[in-house]
Amino acid sequence: MFIGREAELQFLEDKYHTDRGQLIVLYGRRRVGKTETLRQFCKGKPHVFFACQECTDEQQLSGFSEKLLREGLPAGQYISRFSDWEKAFRAVTELPYGDRKRLLVIDEFPYMCRGNSSIPSILQNLWDEILKDANVMIVLCGSAMSFIEKELLSEKNPLYGRATGIYKMTEMGFYDAVKFFPDYSARDKVLLYAVLGGIPHYLLQFDPKLPLAENIKKNILTKGCVLYSEVEFLLRQELRETALYNALIGAIALGSTRLSEISQKSLIGDTARTSVYLRNLVELGIVRREFSVDAGIKEQANANRGIYRLTDNYFRFWYAFAFVNYSDLEAGDVDGVYRYAVEPMLHEYAASAFEDVCRQYVQELQKAGALPFRYARMGRWFGRTTVRDGGAGTEELTLRLAETEVDLMAVSRDGKQYLVGECKFKGKPFAWSDYLDTAAKFTPQKDYADFYYYLFSESGFDAGLRETAAADRRLRLCDLDEIVSCSCMQNE
Repeated sequence: MFIGREAELQFLEDKYHTDRGQLIVLYGRRRVGKTETLRQFCKGKPHVFFACQECTDEQQLSGFSEKLLREGLPAGQYISRFSDWEKAFRAVTELPYGDRKRLLVIDEFPYMCRGNSSIPSILQNLWDEILKDANVMIVLCGSAMSFIEKELLSEKNPLYGRATGIYKMTEMGFYDAVKFFPDYSARDKVLLYAVLGGIPHYLLQFDPKLPLAENIKKNILTKGCVLYSEVEFLLRQELRETALYNALIGAIALGSTRLSEISQKSLIGDTARTSVYLRNLVELGIVRREFSVDAGIKEQANANRGIYRLTDNYFRFWYAFAFVNYSDLEAGDVDGVYRYAVEPMLHEYAASAFEDVCRQYVQELQKAGALPFRYARMGRWFGRTTVRDGGAGTEELTLRLAETEVDLMAVSRDGKQYLVGECKFKGKPFAWSDYLDTAAKFTPQKDYADFYYYLFSESGFDAGLRETAAADRRLRLCDLDEIVSCSCMQNE
């Protein structure tokens, strides 16, 4: 059963039903489901789907020729192989598909270019000469993101400006990812997402009929299973110096977020060198550099500003629990590692992923028109702001400036409306005193801007908070079932 990817499929369908020729570049990191999405798109359509291999140019051309000629091209009566790539690509216009579009998908296109660097030029010349006006749709797909962004789509490349559509596929969001596990509880869906993220290949390794704990033990911590060697396999395929990258990713997974902290914890020492390695991980889609939601262009251009976080939840899980207990796992102590390392910390570990789920929930509310205003920017906020001093349970506010962080902040285009969100993934209700701490932040800004507060909680809200929310339209309480079910999506 194919799950999700409605936006990607709709994009491809719209291009397919356009009258003129289409040259589409679809790319993204490994395992995000590019190939399966393209195969789903091709269903019911006459097409040629060619998966490139790491082989010589001659072998590639032979395989491509065989695929095309098998479709009943007239040239198949006379030849068994095209003599060059120009003739092979030109033959796409002769595919015997009647009035329907000639659809050609080339998967892992960078492999083809690696074997013959002139292929982009050949395609460019043919596109300008005949393909752009033909009833043709060519999809170039690839996982080598750096090659596609810096070479294939760069200004100096022959195909620059020729693509009629460019789509970068990322991992699934929470609401598509949990469709793989419809019978899991709301809490287990959040925990599952915290462990695997939204990579379809990872999600497919888990059995939806097994409890989450059994899936983790059987399909992550057991030597020989697919996910056990996944991280090492991907790093070795994409990078050199894997030991160094292990240290970097491990430092981030265990809580280091600033460049100087990561450099120190990974024992690299030199921040300039660390920055280069981190940039490679960002390009692979494993790490992201994050700024406060109100950060300006100048701040984002500063190499020493911002924080680094792992975008891949599975990488974060692996380095937080499996990598540090690798010797025990190699010895087969799966139950011991789960019982003493994973189980006691899994709930706390999932708090960060829960914040991400809450941000996705707010995005869905915006799509449904269910927010008090339309925001222009949304993300995490961090910096110096007002905090409340005094004992819990008192309304009296003694304020001071301090470094703090806000889980979620959404800001209107004119900067006069703010949505401030706090996320609690804990085994106890969101307390009224915690809300007072949240409400105290940004006190000076309240003189010129409207503030709304959205509180997200795994374990509900205490009586004082529920009473306050009933009397204050600017305060909204969102419990776990509401967040996970996202009823606004069903009502759109």
